[in-house]
Amino acid sequence: MPSSHFKLSTGAQIPAVGLGTWQAKPGEVKAAVVEAIKLGYRHIDGALIYQNEEEVGAGIKESGIKREELFVTSKIWNAHQDDVKAGLERTLKDLQLDYLDLYLIHWPVRLVSNETSELFPTNPDGSRAVDRSFDQSKTWAQMEDALASGKVKAIGVCNWSIPYLEELKKTWKVVPAVNQVELHPFLPQHKLVDWCTKEGILMEAYSPLGSTNSPLLSDPTIVAIATSHSVSPATVLISYQNARGIVVLPKSVTPSRIKTNLALIDLSDEEMKTLNALAAGGKAQRVNTPLFGWDLEFDDWYPEQIRDKLEKGGFEAEQRFAKP
Repeated sequence: MPSSHFKLSTGAQIPAVGLGTWQAKPGEVKAAVVEAIKLGYRHIDGALIYQNEEEVGAGIKESGIKREELFVTSKIWNAHQDDVKAGLERTLKDLQLDYLDLYLIHWPVRLVSNETSELFPTNPDGSRAVDRSFDQSKTWAQMEDALASGKVKAIGVCNWSIPYLEELKKTWKVVPAVNQVELHPFLPQHKLVDWCTKEGILMEAYSPLGSTNSPLLSDPTIVAIATSHSVSPATVLISYQNARGIVVLPKSVTPSRIKTNLALIDLSDEEMKTLNALAAGGKAQRVNTPLFGWDLEFDDWYPEQIRDKLEKGGFEAEQRFAKP
């Protein structure tokens, strides 16, 4: 039977399926949050950089749900890593909340705000304004302070690879409760999942369905499994993560999809084996590769997909992606 909740290292229960709010357009996310809560969602995943937290907060308030019945996640943005307290206060104000259930470092990359932009600053050559000397342990220490303040109930990371986690482990006093990364059958990240599990870090999956017009939803193997269960490929993809013991965060603003994304099925051991092997069988694909010009040390961080982005108008020179 699919799991409805998983347990964090803090002892808290986190709903196994949450509503993702990334890329939700202005004017849509509030209604999506209200609808999701009405349909039974008790987990909302957001971030300051999504630039819709005011609407998310308005949706939570309009729903009328008691605060203690809802699990709310947000993330400190790259440009605010030197002042976690200020970033947190901004998020709490926008969400109209007194505390977060989970607060994550969005990326292990610090951006330096300048006259070009507060959130997406660039250098004169058009590359991202990255602070290449910044020590991520400084941000994590501030996250630990936020936890001690009571304004967040758990802290974690997002988009962290094994090498980055191993470096953070040298100084952490509190083990991250969560590592949220892109996960789906074309990017199962088995080694990362195993490493985090051994450390007591719960995994969360964003982009579990891939991206818009994702090949996952039309993949013959996934479609065949869905057909055998009389469900959609999306249901298979969401259930796949649940069976792995991973919190899954599908995003939608369409009421019918919000509803069906909450309905999970049991997958057989053979079906799980098949899904687990798709990437190794030649279908490996990462959806989200921001052009930070920074190697995050995932095994696949700068494959052909990055070269495709460069050809379509990314940075002028591929060497800017060289590891610093």
